[in-house]
Amino acid sequence: MDILSVFKHRRSVRQYTGEAIPQQLLDQVLKAGLTSASGRAKRPWEFIVVRKKETLQKMTKCRTGGAQMLEGADCAIVVIADPDKTDIWVEDASIAMANMHLMADSLGLGSCWIQGRLRESADGRSTETYLRELLHYPDTYRLEAILSLGMPQNHPASYEDGDLPFEKIHEERF
Repeated sequence: MDILSVFKHRRSVRQYTGEAIPQQLLDQVLKAGLTSASGRAKRPWEFIVVRKKETLQKMTKCRTGGAQMLEGADCAIVVIADPDKTDIWVEDASIAMANMHLMADSLGLGSCWIQGRLRESADGRSTETYLRELLHYPDTYRLEAILSLGMPQNHPASYEDGDLPFEKIHEERF
């Protein structure tokens, strides 16, 4: 599959079969994150892989809406970053998230980006505080997002060229 086909095929998947993701596929998703571009090769991100069902269940409450799919996921990858390493940690962590999201889809896995930064948990704390207490990552790290992963129950259709908002492209000036 060429890279544009991968981009067009990638869709958020929120319902999973419950089947386990083979470790070799998860490893490929993680390698996609590890090979991500980062400003001045600082690589400020860290990945926390969560597979325990009990923890995934608790993580569903890390956001007011939008994290329920973690209950049916086989695993999640929490992307955090050290803002002391670079002022573009958000961008670097987002690139890693996007790479893993695309790799998951290209391998036939379902995935969904769950935004964590600047979001609130069901109990009123920030999503970041909720997850820091649950996953015990250092105070010096900041949360970007969570990637839910599972074997897809179904996969939305790929984007077709006619679906693309070409009106968003401007030549020479707006």
